[in-house]
Amino acid sequence: MQIHQLKDLLKDFDKNVIYDQDLKKKSWFNIGGKSKVFYKAENLKDLVKFLKLLDNKEKIFIIGAGSNILIPDNIFDGVVIKLSKNFNRISLLREDVIISGSGVLDNSLSSFAAENNLSGFEFLSCIPGSIGGGIKMNAGCFGKEFKDILLSIQAIDQKGNLITIPSKEINFDYRKNDLSDDLIFLSASFKGVKSTFKKVNSEVIKMKSLKEKNQPMRIKTGGSTFKNPINQTNKKVWELIRESVSIDTKFGDAHISEKHSNFFVNKGNATFNDMKKLIDFVSKKVLEKTGIKLDKEIKILE
Repeated sequence: MQIHQLKDLLKDFDKNVIYDQDLKKKSWFNIGGKSKVFYKAENLKDLVKFLKLLDNKEKIFIIGAGSNILIPDNIFDGVVIKLSKNFNRISLLREDVIISGSGVLDNSLSSFAAENNLSGFEFLSCIPGSIGGGIKMNAGCFGKEFKDILLSIQAIDQKGNLITIPSKEINFDYRKNDLSDDLIFLSASFKGVKSTFKKVNSEVIKMKSLKEKNQPMRIKTGGSTFKNPINQTNKKVWELIRESVSIDTKFGDAHISEKHSNFFVNKGNATFNDMKKLIDFVSKKVLEKTGIKLDKEIKILE
């Protein structure tokens, strides 16, 4: 759809729509071009109306915390949707069940659970990003994943239809599930185990300490670049990369982290092409050296 057509169609949303929005600062990599349309949804009612107006006439990409996405330097020919703080609410449904908006940060949900003496959410303290993204990729660490605590998801499809999906109807696998790409996650319910703040907080501190020791922090990175090759080898992906590629390999300002070789870093002004070249180069070298084809954990906006 042409810009003038979109502007006419979306005129009622002018205060929440930006055309040619710079996406660079929306990604932890600090890499990216612009979006043809950027829409910040204030509430569910507006989001439903917006989606029904679009009526699947444009590609849609939902952006959360931007912790694991790589955005091209050109213009994304579609609509990027960001959910407002109204989708960041957390509450107790009952003493062991939490309802969380999809825009809530993983660490915030972990903290809320600890404050309410609930165990099972500790691993979320070490996962960057938001609940919506975590559900989408079944994020996890330290042997736990979203599927282990998820009860149900409340979502909306790109036609504006609301839907609730119990977790037992979702097929989860390592860093993926069979949920439709057409869905926008609104909120989810999670089940914990009653505990004490002292016990939960102690576990969180231990996990965060391990993460700080083994992973780069407070830098321009997208987190884990590749998935661990489950059922192909006992080795972690960082070990395969270390064996296959020189740690000082770089393309422009796109580097491999010295601290964790599955973390790629923008050390200055890396472009999308720099980072994509590094990702493709490492994948190719690991395949040549080990025979293992790596799957990307990071999402590329296309």
